Amino acid sequence: MNSLVPHSQAFGAASPFGRALVDGPEIVLDLSRLLSRVLHPTPTGVDRVEMAYARTLLQRAPDRVRLAATHPLGWHGRLPARAARDFLDSTARRWSGEDHRGTGWSRWRNALDASIRLAPVPYRSSSRAGRSIYLHLSSRGLERAELFEAILRRERARFVPFVHDLIPLDHPEYGRPGGEALYRRKIATVTALASAVLVNSEATAERLAPYLRAAGRSIPLHVAPLAPTFAPPTTSPASGAPYFVMVATLEPRKNHLLLLNVWRRMIETHGAEAVPRLVLVGRRGWENENLLDMLDRCPALEAVVVERNGLADRQVRDLIAGARALLLPSFAEGFGLPVVEALALGTPVIASDLPALREAGGGVSEHLDPMDGPGWMHAVLDYAAPTSPRRDAQLARMRDWRAPTWRSRVDDVLEFLAALP
Repeated sequence: MNSLVPHSQAFGAASPFGRALVDGPEIVLDLSRLLSRVLHPTPTGVDRVEMAYARTLLQRAPDRVRLAATHPLGWHGRLPARAARDFLDSTARRWSGEDHRGTGWSRWRNALDASIRLAPVPYRSSSRAGRSIYLHLSSRGLERAELFEAILRRERARFVPFVHDLIPLDHPEYGRPGGEALYRRKIATVTALASAVLVNSEATAERLAPYLRAAGRSIPLHVAPLAPTFAPPTTSPASGAPYFVMVATLEPRKNHLLLLNVWRRMIETHGAEAVPRLVLVGRRGWENENLLDMLDRCPALEAVVVERNGLADRQVRDLIAGARALLLPSFAEGFGLPVVEALALGTPVIASDLPALREAGGGVSEHLDPMDGPGWMHAVLDYAAPTSPRRDAQLARMRDWRAPTWRSRVDDVLEFLAALP
């Protein structure tokens, strides 16, 4: 199969971007994930990806993009174009902090309004069978194989889902109870129905390929890495006491516990006044009793470890931009969007030594074993110093790194879709 072969080799000569933008297939983009998250004030990484694809596709190929969703109450259909665009715009404003009405009762009122105005309309495509692409960018609903079979029949479309990782199957210990069985059903829908699959990294492609082979499917896997989603800051970060930032849901897989133990050891060794702050950006997740015990009941950490949740995008961006480094000691990742977000803002990254995170870091970021507590402590102390050889070396590598854009990423996907047989 063509799991790791560039699509230009798999299909012959690649189409020019211009032709792919104008002459490619109709794309029916599923927005079920964003619609289901209307009550959430802040986005997850997958939310950001779906939003970035939606807005960029509507800019790059507006005449060929249609929007659809499965309503939270269960039925599927096309979305009213104007209402869907308004929903995308209002959601982006809410994430950015520009819309200050997203609290309390107003959030429920906005959700009710969206569920009415965005009620999917049942639709049966009149296009030639196979001419359309049904693009599904999250795992939402994929366990319902019969639903997607019905959708593809009505749309007369080929199915192209986006698989972000295989973590629930590779590391079920990090998920909620029952998560492995549910995700196995989702991947079964992908392997049974997809005409091609988008993945965010070579590492994810390598993990998905055996499932496709086991299902007897030889279909293209196209690596479509992610791009930064934050707008560049308009001012330089304010100078002040050094701090480090970690952006991730507080859950076992992200390995916050390592950093808390590192910070406690630094406080014991050097004193709290000599230790940089650690800012944890993200909501509290699941199966994390030990982590929460340290956050809530460890007096030594109170002065130097700060939790921030529910922040607007510009606040998260500014925290990353002002940090000595972004830290990501995860045990498993499919890509690592915070890595490219930080590098795009000029902030160094210290991350786990995982293939996906090395891909995201593009040869710039520094990587350590997620179990190497002393190694992380030495790196933090070095990066926190006013003159840091290790940090300066990463900043020097960063000068040759160029942040990808969603326009280039989406154009590449449009070219791939145009070349599908």
